Amino acid sequence: MAEAATEIARRRTFAIISHPDAGKTTLTEKLLLYGGAVQLAGSVRSRKNERATASDWMELEKKRGISISSTVLQFDYQGCRINLLDTPGHKDFSEDTYRVLTAVDSVIMVIDAAKGIETQTRKLFEVCARRGIPIFTFMNKLDRPTKEPFELIDELEKVLGLHTFPVNWPLDTGIGFKGVYDRISRQVHLFERTAGGAFRAPVDIADLSDPLVAEKMDSMAYARVREELEILEGVGVAFDEESIRAGKTTPVFFGSAANNFGVQLLLDGFVEHAPPPQARVTSTGVRIAPEKPVFSGFVFKIQGNMDPRHRDRIAFMRICSGQFSRGMELFHPGTNERLKINNAHTLFGQERAIANEAWPGDILGLVGYDQFGIGDTLTEDPAIVYNEIPRFPPECFSFIENPNPSKFKPFRKGLEQLLHEGVVQSFQLKNGSLETPLLAAVGPLQFEVVQYRLESEYGAPAQLKPAAWRLVRWLQPPVDMQKLDQALMTDGTRLAYDKEERPVVLFASDWHLSYLSRNHPDLTLLTLPPAPAATIFMNKSR
Repeated sequence: MAEAATEIARRRTFAIISHPDAGKTTLTEKLLLYGGAVQLAGSVRSRKNERATASDWMELEKKRGISISSTVLQFDYQGCRINLLDTPGHKDFSEDTYRVLTAVDSVIMVIDAAKGIETQTRKLFEVCARRGIPIFTFMNKLDRPTKEPFELIDELEKVLGLHTFPVNWPLDTGIGFKGVYDRISRQVHLFERTAGGAFRAPVDIADLSDPLVAEKMDSMAYARVREELEILEGVGVAFDEESIRAGKTTPVFFGSAANNFGVQLLLDGFVEHAPPPQARVTSTGVRIAPEKPVFSGFVFKIQGNMDPRHRDRIAFMRICSGQFSRGMELFHPGTNERLKINNAHTLFGQERAIANEAWPGDILGLVGYDQFGIGDTLTEDPAIVYNEIPRFPPECFSFIENPNPSKFKPFRKGLEQLLHEGVVQSFQLKNGSLETPLLAAVGPLQFEVVQYRLESEYGAPAQLKPAAWRLVRWLQPPVDMQKLDQALMTDGTRLAYDKEERPVVLFASDWHLSYLSRNHPDLTLLTLPPAPAATIFMNKSR
């Protein structure tokens, strides 16, 4: 038990969230640089001369300059085992983003100091807030013109409803940005730029009253910083670790990821104050502490073809309790079988290594287990079943077609794999063509991902045709299908079935949804699917 307690206490499992272009991927690189996981920013371990981001492995991501698929980056720093989950950073939402947030114990929220809180930042914050996930804030791009620091702090408190504690404070902004004042150690960190931010920035550490600090800064800026710090101290707000771990207070760090300013202070502060793995609640409401000897974990992501040389599929599992040992047998509720797990890997982007043991908080990649699905529990105790994965109604719809009959088999195989990964959802229209499924997603970029991966990974070109529907609602069973057919005589509505054969209604607009609800109050429309066990059909005909 002593070993388990030690291993759990040193785990830090987190994700980085932000609005597009706030600098999330750059900060990820620099955390790896300062964590010793890479020697040159933009490289992975021995590939020192490759200028590709460690976390962005899909070719489409490199072309678009955005993160589309989340990856896992595991490394050690100051005695801690860090599991960094890189989340998608594009303007469209994907369910993959939300799933990743179920597997972490804390997040770092990156904000562009020139723009403040943006739309996607707010949405991701709301997901974290609902789950009570502790948030650490990094105000980025202080080397450019920005909003006033107090304005940024005020925005965090008013827009997000968070208490704030500025752990450090910027010494000017924009071209005059010279470093930060650490309010905990009461020391000034003066940074020097490095070419392209590829290496660690040299740092001079001094007292605020040191003549060196005043010499480096513009006199008016120096006077303003001293005044701002006096105001902060006068407020008298103490550093409250309990409030931070409860997700009510966010520690705020200022810096510039591109120039490596403030990155190590962020990493050190995060490792010291972020929580280790926390208890998880089962579907029956039982709390499972990470120290519980019985092994348990859940699958939060499935990814195929990460390594083009091997057409394998990886199920990403978050360990919740117990110790993983290679070759152990785990119960899989989905198949009601016990499976020996020999092919589990630790991950660093696209790289992988066989895992002989792992502990709560760790993320393992399980290779070659096609029976695993998103949300599945793996455990030594069949009574433990997690229900961590949220569901979201899709907002975008598109048909996908195979324009080349000779590519029928790879097209079907690839599409089945991508649907199993949960890249998008799919529906089958009543009386619709089985060869032209209707895809549905939270954000339209996911359709592009499907199209790109079909061609690049399976050699199967695909054509997308936008569909007219904008909303989908599931029907509360039991459902009288004959009455439903009569109700759907108006244009703008269509009956379809999800992959579990549950009936849904597609709507072209909010007006069509309101019209059906108003004229057929006997129909109960659900935003999310009903429980599978309760699904009952009457007079089903397709």
